[in-house]
Amino acid sequence: MIYTDKQLRISAEQLAKFTAALDVAMKPESDSKWVQEIEVDALKSQIAELEAEMAHYRLLKGREVAVSKSHSLETLPTTLIQARIASGLTQAELADAIKVEPQTIQRYEASEYMGVSLAQLIRIARELNVQTETIFQTNAPQPGSFFSWKDSAELEWRQFPFREMVRRRWFDVPTGTDIVEATKEYFLRAAGPQFASALHRKKMRGARSPNTYALLAWQARVLERARALITEDQLPLFTLDDRWLPELVALTRHKRGPHKAKNFLARKGIALVTEEHLPGTFLDGAAMLSDSGHPVIGLTLRYDRLDNFWFVLFHELGHVFLHLMKGVRYDFFDDEESQAEDRIEVEADTFALQSLMSDDQWEHCLSRFALSEEAVQIDAKRLEIDVSILAGRIRKEQGDYTILTNLIRKGVREQLREEIHEAE
Repeated sequence: MIYTDKQLRISAEQLAKFTAALDVAMKPESDSKWVQEIEVDALKSQIAELEAEMAHYRLLKGREVAVSKSHSLETLPTTLIQARIASGLTQAELADAIKVEPQTIQRYEASEYMGVSLAQLIRIARELNVQTETIFQTNAPQPGSFFSWKDSAELEWRQFPFREMVRRRWFDVPTGTDIVEATKEYFLRAAGPQFASALHRKKMRGARSPNTYALLAWQARVLERARALITEDQLPLFTLDDRWLPELVALTRHKRGPHKAKNFLARKGIALVTEEHLPGTFLDGAAMLSDSGHPVIGLTLRYDRLDNFWFVLFHELGHVFLHLMKGVRYDFFDDEESQAEDRIEVEADTFALQSLMSDDQWEHCLSRFALSEEAVQIDAKRLEIDVSILAGRIRKEQGDYTILTNLIRKGVREQLREEIHEAE
């Protein structure tokens, strides 16, 4: 993790060196192709890790992402470091505030507060407005949060919802096999140890504190199914070209639009997977990168409505185009009932709204004021989008979900029933 501007500058210099080395390594003159491939893979890994660390630091320091102010005890050290950066304080300024030498804070953060007394931790937490008094509570309201582990060795495998995972037949537990060990084997096979590391920080958008291990389990399941889709359908590599988005919007008018959207995205190199959420996750959608580099979008279809399906899908596409493919290497988890709290979520929301209908198109919708079914149908036909999308936006803008109910079409689950693995 990057703690200071000085470390950011050093990381930028390292990134430039690694990038230059990668350019050299990728030249075709090498006699030992397998040695060249190993070198290229190693350099790409180093570059991805540096880009992720630099992006995380810049977002924190620029206060462009929301940082949860209450965390579990085991994540408190990382939270204090992130809160210090997000508060705009240098290590020296925090040291001055709590009356210690600057080297003391440097030592604390370098060791992730190892050996620091509880009294000192509480003192620093209060200075940074981190709510230590809610550490032992559950489901504490939060505007959004980060969570990550150094590596998979830090995971508490007994905290996974393994009974629910087995009940849904994600994996089998042969007689005499330890269920916790089977859960560990499943995660490492389905997701891979890299998805429980600092390189894959999890960013949760939601007003409620999620069960982080349930989210991790759900992610493993989505990645497992995405890998099968990528391999079996031979998905092409994704390219950062959004000129095809209007074609996807046009699919909203089709009776089997969601089904067509899945196939359409596959042709563009994006794996779309629908998987029922696990209890305690409050999840609508997620965006992440597979180990093959393909964008993966996971949807829970928590609400069986077309307007929700299309908005969540385009919100996650926003993360793909604006963040995942531009060095912001988070795994994004979204609860769409929550309001956007930070730049990243505002950007994804704006991307979704603008893709489905531009500001100019929205401003010229008379149905915003008439609030009648006939007016909505006329505007939707003019905009060439499904009527439920326009009706859904009007309901949200009005803050009234009792209007236009006849236009809020359902049936997404039925249409994608072969994709939803609900518990039997």
